[in-house]
Parts: sequence; structure tokens; C-alpha cells
Amino acid sequence: MTSLSKNTSLKKKSIKAMVWSGADIFSRQGLQFVISVVLARILGPGEYGTIALLYIFVELAGVFGDSGLSASLVQRQDLTHSDESTVFWFHVMSGLFLSILLSLTAPWIASFYENPILIPLMRVMALAFFISTIGNIHHVLLTKRLDFKRPMKVSVSAGFMSGITAIVLAFQGYGVWALAAQSLIFSIVTTSLLWALSGWRPRFVFKWSTIKRLFAYGGYLMLANLLMVTYNRIYTLYIGKVYSVIELGLYSRADNTKQIPLDMLSKMYERVAFPIFSQAAEDKHKLLRGVQYALKGIMLIAMPIMAGLMVSAEEVIMILFGEKWMSVVPILEILCLAGLFWPLQILNMNIQKALGHSRLLFRTEVFKKVIGISFILVALPYGIIGIAWSQVCYGVMGFLVNAYFTGRFLGYGIGKQILDLLPILLVTIVMTFSVYLFGYYSILDPLLLLTAKICLGASVFLATSLLFRLKVLKDIQSFLVAKQLPST
Repeated sequence: MTSLSKNTSLKKKSIKAMVWSGADIFSRQGLQFVISVVLARILGPGEYGTIALLYIFVELAGVFGDSGLSASLVQRQDLTHSDESTVFWFHVMSGLFLSILLSLTAPWIASFYENPILIPLMRVMALAFFISTIGNIHHVLLTKRLDFKRPMKVSVSAGFMSGITAIVLAFQGYGVWALAAQSLIFSIVTTSLLWALSGWRPRFVFKWSTIKRLFAYGGYLMLANLLMVTYNRIYTLYIGKVYSVIELGLYSRADNTKQIPLDMLSKMYERVAFPIFSQAAEDKHKLLRGVQYALKGIMLIAMPIMAGLMVSAEEVIMILFGEKWMSVVPILEILCLAGLFWPLQILNMNIQKALGHSRLLFRTEVFKKVIGISFILVALPYGIIGIAWSQVCYGVMGFLVNAYFTGRFLGYGIGKQILDLLPILLVTIVMTFSVYLFGYYSILDPLLLLTAKICLGASVFLATSLLFRLKVLKDIQSFLVAKQLPST
């Protein structure tokens, strides 16, 4: 195959993958959002705080169980069916071991938090975790092939069935058990449908040589992910122990609300960017063009959304979740600032992964998380507001560190990325101040005010972008119409 035909094929796969990945994530996240709104109006911060106490343990088990092998499967292009089967059996065995370990440590966890209900809750979560490991490799292989159509069907079906189950249980007064049942049903349906739709079946083969070969790359990613989960969830240990599950529930609600639009954007780019960047890694010029386009494209959406959510937090919380959640507002406003930097970190980290620098990525994550944990420790005496501000500091630091290495590998470092983002930032600032001033002097009720803010923000952003002739708009139009990346 010629270089031109390879490039054309990659572009077509990129566009198709973006469409289906976007449909998958938007439909799944949209469904989860609707279900979370309904559940939040039935349940309170206490129930969400109780289940949040267990997330760090389940997520750490997930990282250990995968051991970075999923990323290795995507990154390596020369693997056989025997290699894939080996990874499958490794996931099943490690998942079984870790789920038993979680069940056995449940009494200790409950004793630490002085909350006996955590014992049966942890065991239900451990079962859900094990079931999910059985279908993990099916999802990974579909991602590697840039097939997001079938995962979309799976995630929507699982999200709907588990969400309806949780809502029914919540209405019947089961409280936190509704959330635990949601996780269990989601795992069962997801794994069942992945097996039914993917067509892939494991062979009865296991090769330690394959595990060692893949772990040489994935092991560093596993360690990096361990640090990431520890950092992202360490606040649950402190808040849950020193303060209360109610305050933990409030912080988790703010963080989850901020993360909804970010997940839709960053996950779509991450799921497509890593396979695409891996395939383009040998052509640094093509990779650079793709990175520049991805950076400007994702931030063109992320910046105004995060800024708009920040200046409309009060109306959003009141309308969606009700008055009992209003204490979330100041936390959400601060976390939206931190959220501005999350897509930038994801994009820059995927460049290191695609270029095969897993060891460097691990070292980078060690440095970032040590600094980040230091930020949290300093912020702990100031409560959940202080922890929120530590996330802003971490976001800035994380972007600077990851972008520095992108500069080393592609010549597209901190300064060049900021210059590319500066026009979008200026337009976003104009939009933000316009919406803030309008809301400050408005006497409308929350629903009308939020509607007006959204319309005003979108109008100002679009008008200002056209007035300043924002180049990224033309770049996106060129990509969609001509199906090629803009020239650098």
C-alpha cells in the first residue's frame, strides 16, 4: 500500500472512529446524566458519600488487574490471537484474585470508616468488578480496531437497564443499595453483550513470555495509573474519615457534574487519539499536525463549556438536583477552573503513550502526583473548598509538565500550545464576563435565567469568534469538508 493510500485510509478511519466514538460517549454520558439527575433527586449526599468511600479500592483493583496490558494490546500492532487469549486469562485470574481480596478486606474498611454497611456493599462492588474483567479484552480489541459502533450499543443498553433498576430501587427506599445494584447490573449486561456482539473468543492458551513482553510497556502505565487513581481518590479517605459522608457526597457531586462534559470530550479524543497517534507515530510531521488539530478542536469546545458551567453553577445545581444540593455550587465553580486543564493533560499524555515512552510517562506521573498530593495535604485543613483549589493548582502544573515533553518529542511545547490556545481563551473570557454580568443584574427565575445564559453565551462566543476570525473554525471546516488536516 502506498503512503498516500495509507494516509487516506487513516483519515477515513479517523473520521469514522470520531463519529461512532462520539455517538457512543454522548449517548452513554447523556443517559448516565439523566439517570444521575433522577437518582440525585431521590437520594441525598449521604448515600452518594457512602458509596464513594469504596471507589478508591475498586479502582485500584482495576488498575492492578489490568496491569497496563490493555494499553499494550492497543499500542502493539504485531500481536497474535494467542497473545490476546493470554491477556484475557490473565485478566480473569487477576480479577478473581482481587475480587476475593476486596471481599476479605471489607471488614477492615468498614472498621476504618466506622460504617458497618460497607462490608456487604464492598462485596457487591467486588462481584461487579470481577464480572467486568471477563469482558474487558473484548472492549479493548474493538477499540484497537476503531470499532465504536458495537460498544455504543453495549454501553447504552447496560446504562439504561442498570439505571432503571437503580431508580426503581431508590423509589422503593433501598437508599445506597440502589447505587450498588446499578454497578452490578451494569457489569453483568456490559460483559454479556460484549461477548455476544464482539465475535472474539479466547483460546485455552497462556504464555508468560507474552505477559512479560507486554508488561515491559504496560507496567509503567500501570504504575502511572495507580498514582492517578490514588491522587484522584485520596480525598475520599480524608473527608470520609475526618468530616462526614455528607460532605464527601457534596464534593463527589460537584466533581461528577464538572466531569460530565469533560468525559464526553476527553474520552472521545482519548479513545480515538491513542490508536490513531500510535499508527501515525512513525511520521512525526503527520503526528504533529494531528496533535495541533486535536488540541485546538477539543479546547474550542471545552473552554466555553467549563467557563459557562462556572458562571451558571447555581442555576444548574438548583434545576437539576434541587435545593438540598446547593452547597455544591462553590465547589463546582472552583473545579470548573481545574477542568480547563484536564483535556490538555489527556492529549499530551497520549502523545507519550503513542510514541512508546511508557517509562517516561510513569516517571512524569510520579513527579506530578507527588506534587499533587503535596497540594492536597496543604489544602486538607481548609476542608473541601481547599481541596478543590488544590485541583486547580494541580491542573496548571500537570499541563506544564506534559506539554514540556511534547515539546521535546514534537517541537510543540508549552509556548506553542499556549499561543495556539490564546485566541480561544480570549474569546472565552469575553463570553464569560458577558454571561456573568447578565446573571448578576438579572431577576429571572433559575430556569429562564439558565436558558438566557446559554443563549447569550453561545451567541457571544460565536459572534466574537467570527469577529476575530478564529482560525480553528476554518480548520474544522476544512477537515470536515475536505477530510484532511489543516496545514501547520
